[in-house]
Amino acid sequence: MPAGHGLRARTRDKFSRAFRGKGYIPLSVYLRTYKIGDYVDIKVNSAVQKGMPHKVYHGRTGVVWNVTKRSVGVEVNKQIGHRILRKRIHVRIEHVAPSRCREEFLVRQKKNDQIKHEAKERGEKPPKTKRGIVQPREAFMIEDVKAQTVTPIPYDIVKEGIQT
Repeated sequence: MPAGHGLRARTRDKFSRAFRGKGYIPLSVYLRTYKIGDYVDIKVNSAVQKGMPHKVYHGRTGVVWNVTKRSVGVEVNKQIGHRILRKRIHVRIEHVAPSRCREEFLVRQKKNDQIKHEAKERGEKPPKTKRGIVQPREAFMIEDVKAQTVTPIPYDIVKEGIQT
């Protein structure tokens, strides 16, 4: 028989629930608030078949563009051939989770603003806050190290014997 090409074809592992993540869906999933402009990760929960996005969107990160009673509209980039299109899909809230993709950026932004504010209070020119390329570590020499030779100890089965 030829392979099927249905909506959920080849999703046995993709849609399977995590270890110790099976069972009921916690209430916190339903009580989360999403606002327009929030970044969300599309992570399909196979226990809920309603409002499930297509398998190609599983694992993608998108931006919320619409919020309805029990779903959110997510704008996701999808590569079709050589071009990337912006697709707008509605996904039930069980299948989305707040994304952590901007956490590092927001922390860095807050720290940079603090540095600039302190420099301004002191009357100095604000320092450069751009990230630089991480250079390789400096070379160093190890001194006063003595080489130690390790030799195996022969094992004599007759002398040691098999303990009974």
